[in-house]
Amino acid sequence: MHSLAHPTLRAAAALAALSAFAQPSRADIALLGSTTISGTATDKSGLSGTYTPGGTDVKAQLGSFGSGIAYTGSGNRYVAINDRGFSNGEARYDDRFQVFDIVTDAGAKTVTPTLLATILLHDEKGQQFKGFSGDFDTAHPAASMRLDPEGIRVSRDGNFFISDEYGPYIDEFDPSGKRIRTLDVPAKFAIAHPSADGDKEISGNTSGRVANRGMEGLAIVPDGSKLYGIMQSPLLQDHAVTADGKKAGVNNRILSYDLKTNATREYLYPMDDKKNGVNEILAVNDHQFLVIERDGKGALDAGFKKIFLIDVAGATDISGVASLPASGAPDGVIPVHKSLFIDTLDPKFGLAKADFPEKIEGIAFGPDLANGKHQLVVTSDNDLIGAQPNHFYVFTFDDSDLSIQPQKIDKTFAPKL
Repeated sequence: MHSLAHPTLRAAAALAALSAFAQPSRADIALLGSTTISGTATDKSGLSGTYTPGGTDVKAQLGSFGSGIAYTGSGNRYVAINDRGFSNGEARYDDRFQVFDIVTDAGAKTVTPTLLATILLHDEKGQQFKGFSGDFDTAHPAASMRLDPEGIRVSRDGNFFISDEYGPYIDEFDPSGKRIRTLDVPAKFAIAHPSADGDKEISGNTSGRVANRGMEGLAIVPDGSKLYGIMQSPLLQDHAVTADGKKAGVNNRILSYDLKTNATREYLYPMDDKKNGVNEILAVNDHQFLVIERDGKGALDAGFKKIFLIDVAGATDISGVASLPASGAPDGVIPVHKSLFIDTLDPKFGLAKADFPEKIEGIAFGPDLANGKHQLVVTSDNDLIGAQPNHFYVFTFDDSDLSIQPQKIDKTFAPKL
């Protein structure tokens, strides 16, 4: 049984959260530089042709890899995960991840990504995972071959974890792209009646994740003992939508998963606006995390693209709370503490322009610079739209802004290049 907090503590936590929303970006955070990769660039998968006869859905197109990014702990090497592919899951897209070296030069303010390898994702039998929304097994959901990767994190032992928005599931893979295991996500996150049609999934279910708004972000704490997954929006039973399908709720859930004991905990993350979505979570230490929350607009219409610092210390475990209200914490529940870390649209960064992407979705700490500054790499997901480039933004900060705890790596993640 989880403990309930004193009303005075709840009020103080709520006041702190409200005041945090109005804070500007921390003063010492700077934009080191940014760059793009063309939306029509090709990857190193070796695939040829298109997914539809005579179509423009090129099998080897590089785009959408900014859905999630993780530092491997070695040199300038990162892994980036592609989402489900073309046409909102209508194509039999071959799920994959990319291996990049991302070199930054603080003096020249340059960011230079170099693609090293593309690796396809497959199950224990060698079957290729597909982004196709219709590839589900109603009788055995966990055996489905549809996979919508959104978050990626490198583990301490040289493997990596991916959050699958379709399940939502959390899968562990080895460097070759083979799935090793699937973690047991609590049943409340899953839907009872899957469908290839997102609207039917929403109307045909009363609990679980909202279609195409499942587990978007994934974090692993520095000692590698726990994973944290965050949903893109509230669950259906948490008043995510109204009866006519319109967004309603702001009370989102974070799942904590102990990799040794399989024990889980859940925390309440209050979104700033019901129209927003949450796209990534990154561990700072064992109780603090960075979280991307954003609106669904790009270019000059973009209005909310923020990275928050949250703290789960002192937050209530809501595993036993079957349903959350659309807004406001239930009696006795303390949400995570939340404060602004970076507003990417802050005029001081000069990014609020006509080319600013709709979907900033990936964040990763990189290696420290020679001057001791920390690096935060932010990536965008272009949904494999050829006319839209993939963006990289690198911010720098020091311990006065945020003191990060390096991740422990016993075995370097080393996919075959």
